[in-house]
Amino acid sequence: MTNVLVVDDEPNLVELVQGYLEREGYTVETAGDGPSALAITRAERPDLVLLDLMLPGMDGFEVCRQLRQFSDAYVLMLTARADEVDKVVGLSVGADDYVTKPFSPRELVARVKAMLRRPRHASATNEPSSGEPPPLRFGDLVVDVARHEVVCSAQPVSLTAREFALLTTLAAHPGRVFTRSQLLEQVWGAEFFDERVVDVHVANLRKKLADDALQPRYVETVRGVGYRFGPRGT
Repeated sequence: MTNVLVVDDEPNLVELVQGYLEREGYTVETAGDGPSALAITRAERPDLVLLDLMLPGMDGFEVCRQLRQFSDAYVLMLTARADEVDKVVGLSVGADDYVTKPFSPRELVARVKAMLRRPRHASATNEPSSGEPPPLRFGDLVVDVARHEVVCSAQPVSLTAREFALLTTLAAHPGRVFTRSQLLEQVWGAEFFDERVVDVHVANLRKKLADDALQPRYVETVRGVGYRFGPRGT
């Protein structure tokens, strides 16, 4: 069964969300602070974490940052603050999406369902899970879809599940221009996501690949349209 971890220090909200999720058939774990959330994630390995931003002991940003070091669970951040900078920071530390409080429990469940429709390691090559697609090689960059590994300049690169899916989507079609909405559909697979999530994940990907946005080797911005994979010198 799909396991969801709900992290919030408001017991009434936790009880409400837990009830809605369990009625949909999900197994639900709960935590009321940051350190407990990390401990439960290590022990139970949830498929998705509903993570409040304001937590005792450790805020949601830091929880998400540490969680991303050992888990590829989807992270849906819950925040009472509508400031754009908070949302962007949340996405930059590894959250997949955010919901601003107060929210409808039905909408929250719908977002959870949409997020879980695609497997975390889905690749853009559409190879069957039992197949062994060959690694994608572009100069000093190697993307091994089957092993879920990336090597750049002979050094392993640690990517989140979303970053890996984004990279493989682009790299599987070098030269093709993807709009942000197309990337949302390919990588996130739901209509709920703000297109800015694509820009944040591209920025994270470039940073990890040491790719200069002004002189890109890999991910090129097509102004007013979206992005394409276009390594130079290959």
